[in-house]
Amino acid sequence: MNQTPKSLRLQIGLFGRTNVGKSSFLNMIAGQDVALTSPVPGTTTDVVEKSMELLPIGPVVFLDTGGLDDTSVLAEQRIQRTTKIFDRADVAVLIAEPNQWTAFEDRVLTETANRKLPCLITVNKTDLAAPSEAFLRQLQAHTKSIVTCSSTDPLNRGKYVAAFKEALTQVCPDEFINAPPLVGDLLPPGGLAVLVVPIDLQAPKGRLILPQVQTIRDALDNDAAAVIVKEREYAHLLQTLGRKPDLVVCDSQVVLKTVADTPDDIPCTTFSILMARYKGDLIEEARGAAMIDRLQDGDRVLIAEACSHHPLEDDIGRVKIPRWLRQYIGAKIQIDTASGRDYPDNLQDYRLVVHCGACMLTRREMLVRIQRAREKGVAVTNYGVCISHVQGVLKRALSPFPAALEAFLDADANA
Repeated sequence: MNQTPKSLRLQIGLFGRTNVGKSSFLNMIAGQDVALTSPVPGTTTDVVEKSMELLPIGPVVFLDTGGLDDTSVLAEQRIQRTTKIFDRADVAVLIAEPNQWTAFEDRVLTETANRKLPCLITVNKTDLAAPSEAFLRQLQAHTKSIVTCSSTDPLNRGKYVAAFKEALTQVCPDEFINAPPLVGDLLPPGGLAVLVVPIDLQAPKGRLILPQVQTIRDALDNDAAAVIVKEREYAHLLQTLGRKPDLVVCDSQVVLKTVADTPDDIPCTTFSILMARYKGDLIEEARGAAMIDRLQDGDRVLIAEACSHHPLEDDIGRVKIPRWLRQYIGAKIQIDTASGRDYPDNLQDYRLVVHCGACMLTRREMLVRIQRAREKGVAVTNYGVCISHVQGVLKRALSPFPAALEAFLDADANA
């Protein structure tokens, strides 16, 4: 639990007016002084993150935000940062005071409703005033998930934390209670997956990258076996296995060779395509690949990287994909790059977004990105889907996912 990456944890955003006790609430749940608290409004000036294990949910990250009614000199910048957390959060916790409801609380509920973001309301500071029956009925008109507490009452901390956990479990997105599989539904019990993993400059020394590790674990969790091999030894391995694998998964950069070496009756895909389904919307990203064939001179393409990393000489997002796209299209297109959690506001200027596997983003963040592009009329695809398409093997790489394959074929036929 302690080693779980932040991107795989349930992201819980704490919202509310200044001085309603958001930081005190976080400290109560964590059982330690995580966030600075003070009676002075606006003490929390930036988002405070706290990773912890919160059973029965599991690994979570609390995101303690500044007050939405901040009136300090830097209020606008702080509120902008707070608003961005709505896109990152998987669950919103609106913290209010007894018998006080303002336009700022309404704003939180509007933001969560627009994003279909689960929200529970916590009424804090009950040691100072008890919430009236009329006030509680007002809250129940917004949500049935309501918790009352005093975050400065250590004697009743256990009761308050238990009530919060119960409410959180009720509103928690299904994928954090029953995480979506990477390969578990593609492998029978006792099945075998062959994972083709190149070892090159971009492979971290002494370890595998996160999607590869996750795939191995998911196969084991579903009572299947995984065999790991480099692309040069893959063809020989197939001859010596003594049985056909139930699934072959490869790095996108060796998909052409892997598909060529894989018999037609063995399902084959890439780690990046698995991540597109796990973290985003593979059907939409397969549909978006059809836009590649429609790109023309002057069109703009955005390469979206979820992580900030030092680009290597032959970087997959900065060098290889742009080169492959230009070679495949034969047109003079402009290709820009956005890295980290910065996602451009001018999406409407692009015809296509080619997104990484999003291993450093939450599923909700990735879905928000896809939805934003869709609202702007911009096609979105994924590194693995894009590479497989320009290499001429996308139909094969999507064969384990019939709905995604059909979406691509329909979009391609209507291009």
